[in-house]
Amino acid sequence: MKNTDKTSALDLKLSDFLCFAVYSTNLAFGKAYKPMLERLGLTYTQYITLVALWEEDNQTVGSLGEKLFLESNTLTPILKKLEAMGYLLRQRDPEDERQVRINLTKEGRKLRQSLREDGFPQTGLDPDEFVQMQKAIVKLRGNLIRTTKDRM
Repeated sequence: MKNTDKTSALDLKLSDFLCFAVYSTNLAFGKAYKPMLERLGLTYTQYITLVALWEEDNQTVGSLGEKLFLESNTLTPILKKLEAMGYLLRQRDPEDERQVRINLTKEGRKLRQSLREDGFPQTGLDPDEFVQMQKAIVKLRGNLIRTTKDRM
């Protein structure tokens, strides 16, 4: 295809940008989750950190950071705050002191139960649409990560 057959990115309206659609959807998710998270005294990043630990407890900071797409210098303050709140413990791995392991406390596990009672923001998507959307976004994320790595 010739360049003249394509719409130039410079000619697109803001509402036509996929990146803006994803960005503004992320903001909408933040607003939708805000009341639930405020009741719990959590930020969204603290919440997803706990979700990752509910999925798999006793993770290293490094493996948790990979799952959350966060660098350790971003994740560590989040973990310190969650530890101060009584939801988790950070301890050096006795077999490899370079590693820090993260474990939920009883309170951290109990918090999951209270969330079940709260309910979650509704997307308005039927179950099939929800699965298709989630898979498409994960594929998009993977493509973007690959493209970024290829440039390095």
